[in-house]
Amino acid sequence: MGPPHPPQGLDLLLYNVTSTYFEGLAARNPLAQRGHSRDHRPDCKQVCIALVVSREGMPLGYEVFPGNRTTTVEEIVDTMEARYGIADREPRDRRRARLADGARGVEAKLGRGPEGTETFLLCRSADRRKKEQAMHERFSKRIEARLESLGRRLERSRQRLDREAIGRQVGRILGQNSRAAGRYQIRVVDDPERASGLRLAWSAQPEWDEWALHSEGTYILRTNVAEWTPEELWRTYIQLTEAEAAFRIHKSDLSIRPIWYQKAERVQAHILVCFLAYVFWKTLEQWQQRAGLGHRPRTILEEIGRIQSTDVVLPLADEPGRELRLRCVVRPDQAQAMLLDRLGLRLPERLRIPPRIDEM
Repeated sequence: MGPPHPPQGLDLLLYNVTSTYFEGLAARNPLAQRGHSRDHRPDCKQVCIALVVSREGMPLGYEVFPGNRTTTVEEIVDTMEARYGIADREPRDRRRARLADGARGVEAKLGRGPEGTETFLLCRSADRRKKEQAMHERFSKRIEARLESLGRRLERSRQRLDREAIGRQVGRILGQNSRAAGRYQIRVVDDPERASGLRLAWSAQPEWDEWALHSEGTYILRTNVAEWTPEELWRTYIQLTEAEAAFRIHKSDLSIRPIWYQKAERVQAHILVCFLAYVFWKTLEQWQQRAGLGHRPRTILEEIGRIQSTDVVLPLADEPGRELRLRCVVRPDQAQAMLLDRLGLRLPERLRIPPRIDEM
């Protein structure tokens, strides 16, 4: 018997990988390794988490990998196919595609690969082009300002400076502004007329500017789905932002970052609890959307979180020393009542008090 066919809505799964770092050494934890830090914390050990979501963003599963792993796509595909059967899988790879745009304002042209098994989609987004132009301009200004500052330091120094140390400073400048790093050609050259013995020579490359002019706001997407229209491919592909949003929620609202636990089994438990919390989060979000209340579960939780319960304590006149305790829910205000009504929820007037431990 072959694998089961994917349930409805699982014909295409979206996949993304993130990392979260450890506080502490985690010396005996094989998952804690140093690798490419998506949290910009290369000084800390980390663990990699691969998340699989449906095209609607509902979480379906996750895998945990050591922090130095770079390739996880094949393992995730095998896991998902074993669980749901063979279907279209769309990983988020290292292509130039940026997924902040919707289908509106995007021009798309479809092309088939030479072997006929892959489809390529050329997309141009006017909004994204403006955004990338602004980013390149901002990072270019930062690089030039810091290069000019470093150049003045070499000019004014009264002692000889180390060439390798200056080279590392240049590397840090480019690394912190990587969006425009390729635009510049930078050399640290000897200058015997200066006390520092060095001079900074740099220039912007016109070839980079020309490439940026043609490539800003342009994407080439690749897929093995052959029967869809360009609009369907684009709309589905941008759903990868759901996987990226999932990690943002994990790291902010659900506190998956940083990891304070040191033992591997406790780290696995921490990630599991965060994943289950995200399942509830997305369930609440879809419930909220169906009720016409937007798509921000945080708003729902903040409103409902203000509804409190109170204990009413009444002494028993015929039994001195004993009391009757009733736990009641505070009546919600008008906004809360409307929210609960739209969600189809009804609060109980009285809550049952759990028995004390010594009475169990």
